[in-house]
Amino acid sequence: MTNALSIAKFGGTSVANYEVMQNCARIVAGNDKTRIVVVSAAAGVTNHLVSLAHTPMTQQQIEETCQAIINIELAILNKLKDKDAVEPKLNDLLDEMRSLAFHEEILHRDDLKDQLLSMGERMSSLMFSSVLSEQGVKTMNFDVRKVLRTDSEFGEGAPQIEEIEKLSKQLLAPEIKDAIVVTQGFVGADEEGRTTTLGRGGSDFTAALLAEALDAESCEIWTDVTGVYTTDPRITPAAHPLPELSFEEAAEMATFGAKVLHPATMEPALRKDIKVFVGSSKEPEKGGTWIVRDCEHEPPYRAITRRKEQVMVTVKTPKMMYAQGFLQQVFAIIAKHKLSVDLVTTSEISVSFTLDNPANSVAQRLNKETIAELETICDVKVEKGYDLVTVVGNNMQTAVGVSSKILAAVSDFNLRMICFGANPHNLSFLVNETDSDDVVRKLHTALFE
Repeated sequence: MTNALSIAKFGGTSVANYEVMQNCARIVAGNDKTRIVVVSAAAGVTNHLVSLAHTPMTQQQIEETCQAIINIELAILNKLKDKDAVEPKLNDLLDEMRSLAFHEEILHRDDLKDQLLSMGERMSSLMFSSVLSEQGVKTMNFDVRKVLRTDSEFGEGAPQIEEIEKLSKQLLAPEIKDAIVVTQGFVGADEEGRTTTLGRGGSDFTAALLAEALDAESCEIWTDVTGVYTTDPRITPAAHPLPELSFEEAAEMATFGAKVLHPATMEPALRKDIKVFVGSSKEPEKGGTWIVRDCEHEPPYRAITRRKEQVMVTVKTPKMMYAQGFLQQVFAIIAKHKLSVDLVTTSEISVSFTLDNPANSVAQRLNKETIAELETICDVKVEKGYDLVTVVGNNMQTAVGVSSKILAAVSDFNLRMICFGANPHNLSFLVNETDSDDVVRKLHTALFE
């Protein structure tokens, strides 16, 4: 495969309606290197599908939620120049969606949930193919499930890298010679052909996995912001886009809460040294952020991220003093319940660690069973209501004065936990959720203004 290949991914707001799809189609048509386009579901559709898959509803509520999705899709369909060619295919997809939504076992079967959750992307790719062909380029709508092989862990499918590469070179590579291929993000299939999903935000991951499989030169993530910012501009208007980031910095930012990047996206890009671009589909002329292996400039402070809804667990036992294997026992229990630990601090007789808690997912898993198992070896305390604020930069452990400048900026706040990362790229603290906006603003003023 030629290294000149570029893969473009458009998020939900970029394919929300016909007009914004046209913007995106112009971006694709204007770049000869772009041969594959990965699309998310239109904005709002995934939320409705998640409700259908996870929330007990009356027949009427299911009908109303389906109708809300249908309205979004029909609004796009009705503006297509080749509406008649698309309508039968869309109707088939809408029928499949309704059938799944009304399935009596939808709330209890993860395989049906994933099938339902895939519908948004499948409809989006159909629509975008049509909009793109209006730009005078040959296009085809490709089912990503043919090549994006995962395991059978529904809701969080793990990609089978070697299989994806083999299938992509066999089935996808020949297609891009003659047409621009439009396909779905977030969606995969297991060995038996059952639909799986990669977890929320998985469309970026899809684009990076396909870029890796086909040895692409670059992967473009088109969203509604002009690149990766120094911090969330909704918290402080002084935030500004970064012209470049290293893979390591971007991975840290994604892991610690930067919404514009999906944490897993950096892995395939790093493995094959694929440049990643993040820009705004509304304002492509403003440029964006290039994420590369080596940056020209590596400042001590690059950005500030925030991750909300953190849980802190403290385990305590006098037995820990001079004991061997206590931590191993604790973390074996945590791993057994598939919880992911972020920050860890220790004292002589206690250990505290943080767990990410998006949409209460950890709270659900950190159930009585987990606590009961931990309590067989120690005392356990669970605290909520915290946010994790992280300063991402370079050589933070060795550069003189870096940590003192950061800590001086937040001296007025109670820091519940402070942690230097195991690499030289981050310093994190756990703060009360009521303080986190102010903490980010203070840090941004001290480090970037």
